[in-house]
Amino acid sequence: MSATNPSAEAARLARTDPPGRMMATEIAEQPAILRRILTEGAPRIRGVAREIAARGPRFVLLTARGSSDHAALYAKYLLEIRRGMPCGLSSMSTTTAFGARPDLRDVLVITVSQSGGSPDLVDSTRAARAAGAITLSVTNNPDSSLAAVSEFHIDIMAGPEKALPATKTYTASLLSLHLFVEGLGGGDGSAANVLPDLAERILDRADEVRTLAARYRFAERMVITSRGYGYPTAKEAALKLMETSYIPALAYSGADLMHGPLAMVDNISPVIAVVTDGRGGEALQPVLERLRGRGADLCVIGPASEIMAASAGFALPTEGVAEEVQPLLEILPLQRLAYEIAMARGQDPDAPRALAKITETR
Repeated sequence: MSATNPSAEAARLARTDPPGRMMATEIAEQPAILRRILTEGAPRIRGVAREIAARGPRFVLLTARGSSDHAALYAKYLLEIRRGMPCGLSSMSTTTAFGARPDLRDVLVITVSQSGGSPDLVDSTRAARAAGAITLSVTNNPDSSLAAVSEFHIDIMAGPEKALPATKTYTASLLSLHLFVEGLGGGDGSAANVLPDLAERILDRADEVRTLAARYRFAERMVITSRGYGYPTAKEAALKLMETSYIPALAYSGADLMHGPLAMVDNISPVIAVVTDGRGGEALQPVLERLRGRGADLCVIGPASEIMAASAGFALPTEGVAEEVQPLLEILPLQRLAYEIAMARGQDPDAPRALAKITETR
């Protein structure tokens, strides 16, 4: 979300809902939406996956902006790890601004968008299809322009999202992409079946998140880090903090953090580490050791065992949960943290200043 919108302030003032109500409501809707996708959406998603798998794409390009870009990055990890497919994140301006027309025969182009209405997404997808690509759009609007120009479409079934920060559409995108990637390999995505109940348990612990928000409400900046499947979560959490409470939040892969940015970490600016229970979390351990060695105020989102050596944290119920679906749980307390910090700082997280719900970039 990055477009300046002169009418945003007028729209905010015209609202009758108390500040934050829409975001809080949509955060709470996520377990029900995950259940809906697993029961009603999964068969259709598997059908799309079977059709695309039969075409034998050799490469995948992922296209998105904002929160959807982080969902696309999650899909990149899934496709590379679970399917062994080489992937890239596309640069839309090469097509929309520079007029490049690469040869995309046998390439699967996946465009992720909540609204499906941004002109650059629509134009780049149309151009990709004309260049021979198999095009798939993943949106919350099956009647969108993006869905219309795509050969295949997946509806994430999140329902209308009124608050500006994406919450339920983000997790709905993650689950839909997970089911699609598993479907490419003939799987049923059953690893995700545990998510709705676990999501409910996490969201019921709002008091714990409120305590974290009280700790960090006066932060002047934050660093969020992770490795592997957790890295998209770190990027999405940073975006949520920036757009709701206006805290400069920098997201780094743990590996990239070690290549220079670690020097800015001190005992004043908090560091949030998303520690996935699995290989990603194992790869993050040297980074956590360095952060503790620098005296960082380290907040861990992950297994309870990791929090014991941190300054603060939120324990996730990840035992027995497949590593590739843990991002759907990791983001929930971080969405709530962004909401609680914004409210504590007197901001309205439903309608951040200068932003529009549908961002039209070209």
